[in-house]
Amino acid sequence: MTAVRPYKDSSAGKKDQVEAMFNSIAPHYDFLNHFLSLGIDRRWRKKAIQLLAGTKPATIIDIATGTGDFALAAMKLNPDKIIGVDLSERMLDMARDKIIKKGWEEKIDFIQGDSEKLAFENDRFHAAIVAFGVRNFESVDGGLGEIFRILKPGGQLVVLEFSQPQNRLVKGLYYFYFFRILPWIGKKISKDISAYTYLPESVEAFPAGEDFLRIMEGVGFTGLRCVPLSFGIASIYSGFKK
Repeated sequence: MTAVRPYKDSSAGKKDQVEAMFNSIAPHYDFLNHFLSLGIDRRWRKKAIQLLAGTKPATIIDIATGTGDFALAAMKLNPDKIIGVDLSERMLDMARDKIIKKGWEEKIDFIQGDSEKLAFENDRFHAAIVAFGVRNFESVDGGLGEIFRILKPGGQLVVLEFSQPQNRLVKGLYYFYFFRILPWIGKKISKDISAYTYLPESVEAFPAGEDFLRIMEGVGFTGLRCVPLSFGIASIYSGFKK
């Protein structure tokens, strides 16, 4: 995967830049997320969570949890515990506010941490979920390897990530929106144009579809599956640890 960083004039590593970027846009993140996707991102999360319904995981880790929307969506599975991990403390503050309002403090914990160096023992969780976070990893292989390590045997990984449409017309509209409209709106609202320039660039560089499944397979995941969403704008990836 081509190294894409949010701030091209900075010498900081990708991980530090991603943390700074999300701390910067945290107050506007949820609004922009739902507004720029026309609310369809909520449906994508629900569909992704449905892939876990058959295994009924008791413990779930939400990697790169951000403001916690994927973790909250996973509550539909009625697990015993969900732990969300993210680099950005400001994003986590917003996630914590959400669970307080829901009264789910006993069910969900949000902790600051590095998704590529998870502070959990081997074979800890029944399931792992990641929404729009894998392309922010400094090392995709390394991040997936860490997830594999902390999953129990038989545990399932579900990844929701942007991909690239194959239909020429849809792809043209998608790229126009992503590279022209989205950065302009993002700059107007969040004042951080780099964050919304980085988004389409990181999506373009991400090894989507079969390429991503090959990386999952290389790490050790089996029973691999890719489900395109909304003409291929996003995809759900699923795999199991033997």
